[in-house]
Amino acid sequence: MSDITYGKVATFNTHPDASIPKESPLSVAYNTGSVPAASSGSGILFKEQAFLGHLILRGGAIVLDEAVRKVLGISLPGQPLGLALDASGERSVQWLSPDEWLVIVPGGEELDVEQRLRDALGDAHYAIVDVSGGQTLISLEGEKVRELLMKSTSYDVHPSNFPVGKAVSVVFGKSSLILRRPSEERYELVLRRSFADYLYRWILDAGAEYGIGVQR
Repeated sequence: MSDITYGKVATFNTHPDASIPKESPLSVAYNTGSVPAASSGSGILFKEQAFLGHLILRGGAIVLDEAVRKVLGISLPGQPLGLALDASGERSVQWLSPDEWLVIVPGGEELDVEQRLRDALGDAHYAIVDVSGGQTLISLEGEKVRELLMKSTSYDVHPSNFPVGKAVSVVFGKSSLILRRPSEERYELVLRRSFADYLYRWILDAGAEYGIGVQR
């Protein structure tokens, strides 16, 4: 537990001691299943970005926007289903609902970011929950990614409906996840840890005809 308590809220460092080896949500799938190698001919490149920091923010948009800009240098997305990134592309803020946002930062930063947000928010009415251990992020790139998405979700992923900077919650392969488009070339899937193995196998099967490759 951290040495800082905010009212009745104690903050925790969710990263274990460095001597304890980390295992990503896909470690079992990688060690026991198929891991097709990525190559120059791969139509889809799959990569898990494990151990990132995931924070759920809830509260009024005005007060949260001021705090997030102060701490991360990013404004809250101005529109529903919006996704905002910092200049490096490593930190993002995503609209989830009218009073709820998802913040993703490099792994190891989440406790510091949470504490700095709490300091910036002071006595405002808000909630911050660290969900880093329960989620992971998968990055998909390549010329055939949209074909894979069309096989996996009923959501319209045509660029006219799903442009860069949009993020939505969708049903994907009989499961649920957040589908994001941070750039022209890349799509991201934010999913619960418990669905990771199943969705990995689904994506490999759906992407087999396109020569999917896994980057580790």
